[in-house]
Amino acid sequence: MTAATARLEPAVVSLPQPYLLFVGDITEPGYAKTAFGLRDWAGERCVGELACSDEAVTTGLPRMTPEEARRRGARALVIGVANPGGVISPAWIPSLVAALEAGLDLIGGMHAKLEDIRELKAVADRLGRRLIDVRKPPPGVPVATGRKRTGKRLLTVGTDCALGKKYTALAIARAFGERGLAADFRATGQTGIMIAGAGMPMDAVVSDFEAGAAELLSPDAAPDHWDVIEGQGSLFHPAYSAVSLGLLHGSQPDVIVLCHEPGRAHLLGFPNYPTPGLTEAIETHLMMGRLTNPAIRCAGLSFNTSAMTAEEAEDVMSRASRLLNLPVADPMRGGAAFDRLVEACLA
Repeated sequence: MTAATARLEPAVVSLPQPYLLFVGDITEPGYAKTAFGLRDWAGERCVGELACSDEAVTTGLPRMTPEEARRRGARALVIGVANPGGVISPAWIPSLVAALEAGLDLIGGMHAKLEDIRELKAVADRLGRRLIDVRKPPPGVPVATGRKRTGKRLLTVGTDCALGKKYTALAIARAFGERGLAADFRATGQTGIMIAGAGMPMDAVVSDFEAGAAELLSPDAAPDHWDVIEGQGSLFHPAYSAVSLGLLHGSQPDVIVLCHEPGRAHLLGFPNYPTPGLTEAIETHLMMGRLTNPAIRCAGLSFNTSAMTAEEAEDVMSRASRLLNLPVADPMRGGAAFDRLVEACLA
């Protein structure tokens, strides 16, 4: 995170770092995406991991007690796992209490709220520790003004949910920084907020305040400063389009990057809703985005090719690039294609 993070208004969630990652008793890696995301994108701010079972998944970071983590500079324990239903397991409580007693705040991003666990709240109140639920919007989020703000903004958008908007924004923000540009990743979901250390949980904001929350997240900045904003949902999703539209209008992006997973025939969890075509998706986002930024443009596309071989990925991205006359890349593969996408964002 750069010094520009200090521009965030007080209403935006801010988190204590470094972290101790809690992996609990989870044995399925798919339920530990938050822990792995923090390891991959904020590893320098993670001192180790805490498990309450020898069989729990591991991030590869050193396992340590809360006391050891505190001595190594940790300020908070992050619940880096989820279970079916997103509840706080009773088996986790002793470990969470031990973290509080060691001097760590607790950070959670599940549907279950830490502050609703009576035992945790009693210990936190007694010790003066904080229970931070990042999926809870801060107070004071205003209605949007629509005022044009200074600085430059890029928003990742998608043909559907859960296909790489966060990772694309993180990769682009990192690439901007490597080119010597002033840039900040602006997080809009719980894992992104934990990675960045600050952000706005857009999917928990009341719809009338969505665009205002996006304005708070990305305030006025220097003319050459970039905010790279993590997208949420999809304009085409029957359940989650509201958050996408509010974020698009409030972000006022100068540039969008469309994220897509080739081969996904229908929207996630909605088999009767086909995935939109790429041209349609680009045109729809530009049409809707012009309300608050008439100069909005699409710089290119980010493909999630994790299920493909390198040869298959290169072929599908090359064909899409020729068809759309735009750069297409998988940020996780990097290479020349991603370099072209980054340069197109800056053009």
